[in-house]
Amino acid sequence: MTTQVASPAAAAVPARRRFTVAEYYSMADAGILSENDRVELLDGDLIVMPPIGNWHAFSVNSIVVVFPSTLLENRAILSVQNPVRLDNYNEPQPDIMLLQWRDDFYRNGHPAPGDVLLLIEAADSSVEFDRTVKLQAYARAGIPEVWIVSRPELRIEAYTEPAGNEYTTVRYFGPSETVAPQAFPNITLAVDRIIGD
Repeated sequence: MTTQVASPAAAAVPARRRFTVAEYYSMADAGILSENDRVELLDGDLIVMPPIGNWHAFSVNSIVVVFPSTLLENRAILSVQNPVRLDNYNEPQPDIMLLQWRDDFYRNGHPAPGDVLLLIEAADSSVEFDRTVKLQAYARAGIPEVWIVSRPELRIEAYTEPAGNEYTTVRYFGPSETVAPQAFPNITLAVDRIIGD
């Protein structure tokens, strides 16, 4: 009697199960996910977001305050920690988005990539994840401009000109400098007010 031993090459490789946006919402409808769960969908994976720390909350609040609402009125909507539907497998929740103005304020559906003028992530412990996984997803979707407010480097990184999985241009703005969104070059924001420290 001969015994055959399966070669390592013949062993089954675990398959990845990607979730769609529709399945993601079905989990919420079924009670698997609740409104209080800090998760987002990236490349079909459920990503657990870290708790919002003091600096992160400060940075997001500062951005909201320094954007002059009178200059944005009827021109853009400032959206705070709300989802953007990038595609069927990606629905992250960026910290801030500057969206195309809509009179219905996106009542009937989350914004899509074409609605986003500027997307901002405040990054402390998550800075490398934001610079890789998230930035690649935003580039693939064609988001025209992404800012990463980096606490470790005390700077704002402005990414523009998406091509494939990356942005072809990045500019850095540090303390005592100002930064302006490309969609509204007349609106300048003091970096010190946003990064603190």
